[in-house]
Amino acid sequence: MLSIVPHLRSVVDQDGAVILDIEHDAMLTLNSTGGYIWERLERGKLIEEIVDDLSRDTGIDVALVERDVRDFLENLKSRHVLAGSQPERPSALVKRLVGLTWPK
Repeated sequence: MLSIVPHLRSVVDQDGAVILDIEHDAMLTLNSTGGYIWERLERGKLIEEIVDDLSRDTGIDVALVERDVRDFLENLKSRHVLAGSQPERPSALVKRLVGLTWPK
């Protein structure tokens, strides 16, 4: 199960989210879809629940949503904002969800 690492602070609104890594003095910005996913992660929702919610709320095919959500989560994990078991099946659409101002 994925979990948010404890040294982060975030602000989420309808436009997206800003995640501050206070330990590494770094910032990550997310668009509205990324904020939607992040807010549900903060509430402890399972990946499958997030995928189902997003598919239902947007009308986008669940298989496409699942691929993109898992890819997004893999990206967050690679930036050390998530810990735990890795999501499966990464793809290349994450850059649309994440506005990167994060060190590599």
